[in-house]
Amino acid sequence: MKRDLTSMFNAQRHTAGQAPFPTLGVRRERLARLAKMTKRHQQEIVRAIQTDFGQRSDVEIHLVEISAVLQAIRHARRHLWHWMRPRRAGVPWKMWPARAHVAPQPLGIVGVMSSWNYPWHLALMPVVDAFAAGNTVLVKPSEQAPHTSALLAKLVPQYFTDEEFGVVEGGADIATAFSALPFDHLLFTGSSATGRQVAAAAATHLTPVTLELGGKSPALVAGDADLEQAAAAIIFGKGMNGGQSCIAPDYVLVESCHLDALTHTLERAIQHQRPNAKEATGYVSDVHQARIKQLLDEARDHGCRVIDQGTHSPALVIDPHQGLALMQEEIFGRILPLISVKQMDDAIRFINARPHPLVLYAFTRNKALQESLRHTTRSGALVFNETLLHHAVSSLPFGGVGESGMGAYHGRHGFERFSHLRGVFYQSQRPTSRWLSPPYRRWLLKLLGLD
Repeated sequence: MKRDLTSMFNAQRHTAGQAPFPTLGVRRERLARLAKMTKRHQQEIVRAIQTDFGQRSDVEIHLVEISAVLQAIRHARRHLWHWMRPRRAGVPWKMWPARAHVAPQPLGIVGVMSSWNYPWHLALMPVVDAFAAGNTVLVKPSEQAPHTSALLAKLVPQYFTDEEFGVVEGGADIATAFSALPFDHLLFTGSSATGRQVAAAAATHLTPVTLELGGKSPALVAGDADLEQAAAAIIFGKGMNGGQSCIAPDYVLVESCHLDALTHTLERAIQHQRPNAKEATGYVSDVHQARIKQLLDEARDHGCRVIDQGTHSPALVIDPHQGLALMQEEIFGRILPLISVKQMDDAIRFINARPHPLVLYAFTRNKALQESLRHTTRSGALVFNETLLHHAVSSLPFGGVGESGMGAYHGRHGFERFSHLRGVFYQSQRPTSRWLSPPYRRWLLKLLGLD
């Protein structure tokens, strides 16, 4: 398999060298094939993902795995002609009539290492941006979602040559070899621990990396918030894919005087959105399921109040001790801690005392508080009065900061992430800059403000 990986990489390196700047038509056609592959095999994709998870809503799969990829492709094909155009860059008047522009140039080969929680989405979303930027792509899907990984490896050769788009399956040894290849850019989605290993391997070749790592994304509920709306949005975000989303709300901060009211409202939202196991999401391995059970058991053992309506629903943990594992690590599951604070300033201090999250959700209409959160906190994204849906806005960058990742992609941001923004300078036939050549004229230097 390592020989296949190397030969595929070498073939793509040759292609990138032979055609370093694919035309608009070539890029749009590659994106069209990617859309066709996803559309034609929707039912196979659904079955593969449901097999990997044991159980998962087909509606959610269509919504976040299939439709999201198709929407990203439509957005890229519609705007690509504009993204590819060189952008004029200003030239200081002292250099007139010279001119300059910024020209996006393909990087070459982009490597993608995707995660198991959204196995189709996270494998192909970076491919959309890499194709738009004119690159070839190699993808290493997660071995923890083996059926989806196998389906991807089976379908891609039916629509693409290895020189355009290759899929490499395998375990940790293949992942290690993959991250050590001299890609022109490498994108990894997964845990912080593995992300550090990927970055270290990529550093050998000075390969630039984009790391999408997640973390503990808080949801802040202010006193002026509409509790019904806030609870519905929080449970939607926590319930999607069983909470196994890097942008799921990890915990909730609320003023003490509103804790009971919010708790009851969240209970009603759970009963409304997740009344039975029909829409439940399973786990890709027993290890993940056992970990969530262990986190809950530890909370109960320490005397925490736990409101659990069943293994298919979000479980509320009221005011957990900060030393518990569920407050020390990303939950990545159905558990939702509720933490009471005296006032919103305390909530902001609580957030700022911890690593920067991938998303900060805030439920408030108070403009002053919104501005305070915008200026005094740091996160990959800041979302008001909603959860998850910002991820579907193709014009917004998606990425973390600090512990939650580095770099962002999606839409134009992804196009530029996988491009080299090349500076181009054109000198005129009669350059005035020659006046600045020796022998220096004092009167001219003084006129130009250089003396």
